[in-house]
Amino acid sequence: MLHTKNIDRTRAQESTNAIEKLYISMRHLFSRGFYKPMGVSGETLRKSLLLLRPEIYGSIAEEKIELDGLVYVLERLPEGIEQCQFINLTADEGYKNSHFEPIIPPKRRRNCYRIDKDQMNIEITRGRSEIYDILTHLTFLFIESHKIQERVSLNEGESFIREWLHLEDIVLHQKKINDKEREVLIVHLGNILGRTFDEVSHIYKVFATEENPHKFFDLIYWLGKLAIKEVYTNEKRTVTFSSLLIEEIGHHIYGEIWANDIKHILKEYNLLKRPIHIISANMHSVLNSIYAKGALPEEAENSKGFELYRLLSNVNSKDLQKKVKDYASENGLIYVKDTSGTNINVQIIDTDKINFDVSPFQKVNSIKENAVIIVMDYAFGEQAFETMDELLKPYEADNEKVHLDVKSVSIMGKAGILEGGKGDIMIPTAHIFEGTADNYPFKNELKKEDLEGFGVRSFDGSMISVLGTSLQNKDLLKFFHDSTWNVIGLEMEGAHYQKAIQSASKIRGNISEDVKVRYAYYASDNPLETGATLASGGLGMTGVTPTYAITQKILEQIF
Repeated sequence: MLHTKNIDRTRAQESTNAIEKLYISMRHLFSRGFYKPMGVSGETLRKSLLLLRPEIYGSIAEEKIELDGLVYVLERLPEGIEQCQFINLTADEGYKNSHFEPIIPPKRRRNCYRIDKDQMNIEITRGRSEIYDILTHLTFLFIESHKIQERVSLNEGESFIREWLHLEDIVLHQKKINDKEREVLIVHLGNILGRTFDEVSHIYKVFATEENPHKFFDLIYWLGKLAIKEVYTNEKRTVTFSSLLIEEIGHHIYGEIWANDIKHILKEYNLLKRPIHIISANMHSVLNSIYAKGALPEEAENSKGFELYRLLSNVNSKDLQKKVKDYASENGLIYVKDTSGTNINVQIIDTDKINFDVSPFQKVNSIKENAVIIVMDYAFGEQAFETMDELLKPYEADNEKVHLDVKSVSIMGKAGILEGGKGDIMIPTAHIFEGTADNYPFKNELKKEDLEGFGVRSFDGSMISVLGTSLQNKDLLKFFHDSTWNVIGLEMEGAHYQKAIQSASKIRGNISEDVKVRYAYYASDNPLETGATLASGGLGMTGVTPTYAITQKILEQIF
C-alpha cells in the first residue's frame, strides 16, 4: 500500500511561492484594470506579502506599526497619497500641459499629480517593474493603516480611544502646539503605534519639514482615518490602471523615443559612426573622473585619492559642481536631458575633445580610436531591457541604416550584498533571474583583483536580478547565498541588460559579437543583516570610494 508522503516546505520554498503568487496576482490585477487593495481583489497580494515578510517592511506581520519601512515607502510615493482614496496609475497622458503641479517623490523620479482631495495620479513610464514597486509599497502602506484602525477603534467603530480623538482634534483644526503638548501627543502616538516614546520621537524628526514640522502627526491620522472609513462605511481605497497604460506597457514606447533622441544627437554632431562605449551609471562619477582635475586645478592639487570626489559629492559644493559641468561642456561633453518620459538622462562624451594633459587618464587601449562615451543614468528593473534593446538597434534616417559600432557596455550600480557590508564591491560572473530558471553567464572584463587596494572589500560570483527591492526575503536570500548558486548579491537590472546585449550581439547582429561587457556593483545594504537593510538609510559618503573605484577601472579599460 502506498503511503502519502508529507513534504514540509522550507521558509525559502514558501517565500519563492509567495513571490510567484505576488507576481501573477499583480499581472492579473493590471489586466483587470482596477482593484481594491484591502478588499477581496487585493487579498492574494496582502497574504503573499505577509507570508514573504520582506526585510525592508520590517514588522509588517506584527501588531506594532513598522516605522523604518514607512519612511522608506513614503520617500518613494508622492506626498499626500495617504489622504487619497483613489490612486490612478496612468501613462504619460499630458498632465504636464495642465495646471496640475507635478509631485516628484524624493527617492523615485516619477511625475505624480493630485487631481483633487481624494485622487492621486501616478505616471508610469518605466515599465512593469515600476508598477510592481508601487503596488507592493501601497499594499504595505494600507496594511499598516489597518493596524492603526484596529488599535484606535472601540465598539465596532462607534467610539475611539481618547489618544486618537486628541490626535484628530489637533490635525483637523491645525492647532498650534508647544513643545510640551507635542511630547504629550508623541506619548499618545506611542500607544497608538505600539512603539516607545524614543522611537516615535525619532521618526517624528525624520518626517518633520520646515513647512510642516508636524507632518508625522498628519500622516498617521490620515492613514488611520481612511482605514476607518474602509472598515465602517465601506469607502474602499481603489487602485485603477488607465486604458492607455494597459495598452502601452511592454511595447517600448518610451524607450524607442529615448534611444532615437540619443542617436539623432550623435548624427547631428557627426558622432554616429564613431566607436561607442556605453556606460550605465549615475550622472556624476564619469563626469567628475574625466573632468574634475582639469576644472578644479587648485582643489585637485590639495586632494589625495578620492578626496576631490568627496568634496564634489558634498551638498554644499554646488559652485564647484557647476565649474566641472561648464568645463566638461567646453571639452567634449553634451548633456541630453530626457524628454521621452523614461526619466533617464544621458551624457555624450567626444573623447577627441578631452584634454588628456590635465586628465587622470591616458589613451592606451583606444590610442587609435576617436571613441564616443555614452553615459546613461540608471534604468529601473525591466526598463533596463527596453532602453538597452532600443539603444543597440540600428539608426534609420535619410534612407540610411547605420549599425552602431559598440565596443563595450559597462554597467555600474547599487545592489544588496549577501556577504560583506555597505560600500563593498560585487563583480558578477552571471546573472540569475529570480522566480525563473533563466540564467545569463558572461565574461566580465572587470575582475575582483581590479578593485583591490581601494580600502573596500570585493567579492565575485553570481548576482540575482529580483522583481523588486521590496520583495527581499531573508530565507530566500540565505538559500541563494548558501547553495551552489553562489549568489553574492541582488539587484534589479542585470539580467535585463544582459538579455538585451546578448540578443543584440549574438542573435540579431545589431552590434558586434565581440562587444566587451563590464558589470560591477557597490553595496547599498545587506538584507541578511538586521539593521543593514535599505530601510536603514542611504550610503552617504560611504558610497564615494566604491563608486569612483569602479568608474576609474571602467575608464582605464576604455582609454
